Amino acid sequence: MVEQNGDAALPSFVSFFIAIIAAMLSLDLVWWFVLARLAPSPVIRVIVHLFMAAQVVVFIWLIGGRVSGSELDRLLPKFAVTNLFIWHFIGLSLLSIVGIFSIPILLISKMVPPRNIHPSPPAESAGWTRRDFLRFGGALTPPLLTLSVSAIALRQLNDFRIRRLRIDLAGLPAELDGLTIAQVSDMHVGRFTSGRMLDRIVETTNALQADLILLTGDLINDALADLDHGLDLVRAMQARLGLFLIEGNHDLIENPREFERRVKVSGIPFLLDESAIVSVHGVPLQLLGLSWTRTSGEGRDKAITAAVNALLGQRHPDAFPILLAHHPHAFDAAAAARVPLTLSGHTHGGQLMLNEQLGFGPAIFRYWSGWYRKGVSQLVVSNGVGNWFPLRINAPAEIIHLTLRSVVEAAVSAA
Repeated sequence: MVEQNGDAALPSFVSFFIAIIAAMLSLDLVWWFVLARLAPSPVIRVIVHLFMAAQVVVFIWLIGGRVSGSELDRLLPKFAVTNLFIWHFIGLSLLSIVGIFSIPILLISKMVPPRNIHPSPPAESAGWTRRDFLRFGGALTPPLLTLSVSAIALRQLNDFRIRRLRIDLAGLPAELDGLTIAQVSDMHVGRFTSGRMLDRIVETTNALQADLILLTGDLINDALADLDHGLDLVRAMQARLGLFLIEGNHDLIENPREFERRVKVSGIPFLLDESAIVSVHGVPLQLLGLSWTRTSGEGRDKAITAAVNALLGQRHPDAFPILLAHHPHAFDAAAAARVPLTLSGHTHGGQLMLNEQLGFGPAIFRYWSGWYRKGVSQLVVSNGVGNWFPLRINAPAEIIHLTLRSVVEAAVSAA
């Protein structure tokens, strides 16, 4: 997702968005032509035409509905949108890579004269040749694979786990020892996270009976039409000491100012570069909520560091601090300031991972899933419980249940 730097970045964002749409539609048309030409029979050719026509129609319908504000895109069946995402983000990309690497092979084969070792079969012989089978596979594999992966993705959309972590914290007051936190991140209320799944998230969170519920961004997927429902879900969550919310990048896609205004007037504690004090057995616990840093490119980390440092100016010397930051790279500045605990989301655990160390997570982020430590400072990155993309591989959706325990600082530093 391209990050915006206020209104000044809007024209460049729109240009980038239009360029991506144009590139995807162009590739759709190119591969529509190629796959149809590969089809060895009229029946297979019809299947290819139907599959590609559906991709183009759903793509235009989805984009048109979002851009026009008509909300017609919300009428699309979830399977159709899932199929669209799998094809354009995975299938089309892989097919294009294969196509690029195939070009030199095709050119070389054209340059080498054929050797007619075996006589040609009689014209009346029945059955397919090896070339027909290759064309059959080449034409049908993309639609069949896309549909199969889409079916798997749909089944995953309703699955999430509870990850329980014990966090030993230096300097945690004895009164806070055993404090429990339910971290709910990246709900993405909307396109893929909807219906009964949302009710299960609320029920499961409440069943944890945590002292605090902390939501670390991306309440909605992108549409403000889903915000009221998202806020109702948050209101239904129950914690002994309270609930607090920060924003994420997906919350701000449609209209950042309107999202922030509506959450502010909702009555839900919303920390927008603000802090809140929670008293636990008479001891102050300070929650510092970082807003989403909209700077993109190489300057993003510097902007995040500046935003963290500015927020830490609100730090109370007598309170135990916890930083809530949607982007996990805020941890670097937090660790430099010796903030004991930072909670983040945003990464979806890498979304598509070959294993715990290989995949989109480490390719894009320094911290992408689970627990990290720098000196006396620690970070927990949630995989998130919702989805903007329908498929996860080795990055399961989750709600995190934290138990804070007090330890001696020297023991933590030596670990």
